[in-house]
Amino acid sequence: MSGRDRAPSKPLDVVVELMSQIDSAADGAPRDFYDSLSEGVCRLTSMTRVILLLYDDARKLVLPAGSHGIDAELLDYVHGTLEETPVARRALSDDRVASIHGEPAGQIPERYTMLPGVTTLTCTPVSAGGRWLGVIFADRGGSPFELTDSEAHAMWTLGKTAALAASVRMGATAHERSRLLSERVTLAREVHDRVMQRLFGVSLVLGSDIELGRAERTRAAEELQAAVADLRTVLARSPDAPASATGTSLREELERLGRHYQHPVEVHWADGVEVPFDIEHLAQSVLAEALRNAEKHARPGRVDVSVAAPDGAFTLEVCNDGADGARRRGGAGMGLRLAALDALARGGVVEFGPSTPGHWRVRLLVPLEAVS
Repeated sequence: MSGRDRAPSKPLDVVVELMSQIDSAADGAPRDFYDSLSEGVCRLTSMTRVILLLYDDARKLVLPAGSHGIDAELLDYVHGTLEETPVARRALSDDRVASIHGEPAGQIPERYTMLPGVTTLTCTPVSAGGRWLGVIFADRGGSPFELTDSEAHAMWTLGKTAALAASVRMGATAHERSRLLSERVTLAREVHDRVMQRLFGVSLVLGSDIELGRAERTRAAEELQAAVADLRTVLARSPDAPASATGTSLREELERLGRHYQHPVEVHWADGVEVPFDIEHLAQSVLAEALRNAEKHARPGRVDVSVAAPDGAFTLEVCNDGADGARRRGGAGMGLRLAALDALARGGVVEFGPSTPGHWRVRLLVPLEAVS
């Protein structure tokens, strides 16, 4: 049965059904919800192919969040920016469903204009409270058509429903990040009070010109041992981020970056190396923070990522060119410093700083025995 022949569902029934599932969008299963919403567009209109895209702030790209009637393999290659999609900007600016009739060139990214069967395409805004969150593209399987007012209203309503779900998820994520940040700031303060004070005192003694006797050296050694014990005690209470929070793996994320990242990403993954499950989230966090810092503090032309396991330790190294020393005055951001605390809790370290002139390096190292 074609979209034209299908009896559409009642809008209220579809919206109520989606609202009953909205918690799943915030609880870690957003794809299922957005797939259902995309199907809802087809149920309420004559559309047969739908793809819902949302903006990812960390990646600075609009990426697929849900779909219906589209080959799943194609979704891995769909991405875009607002600048290269004028029809999306128009729909979001006007807060109404926009349509493309005939030649799509100049309205959607050039790489998609050669796809067969696109004659009429609709673009529904996903926005709320003045925030542009994404768009919903839909068509009737390639056939030309005229969108009716009732269909446009139904699609606009579902766009607002998608925006609500996205806002709920963003709010839940922000709350969790705020909680983790608060706990980690408390942790950092405790490390300073219990550990750094001891180390500072020892450094003053060892750095003085006073000749140390046996008793003084013993006392310094005891203070160092006490500092290490305090550090272990504090880090044992370090709050862990959920291991499944990203919903993907480091390997999958690097493959996606190779397709979508705005700068060339060269990946060097040593044979036989796998990321231990316990540090998947940490490795992805370090990667994300390294890329975010590269965008903020440099003008990178390329990014090199290496994954290896030399001498019984897992290592992830991210190096970018285009580093500007003047823009790096503040050093690494809070994200990398918090990741460094996470690494310490697992017996590892996060190193960051200039490697060669014009290059900045971030390196995660975790002994495999610490996560086995």
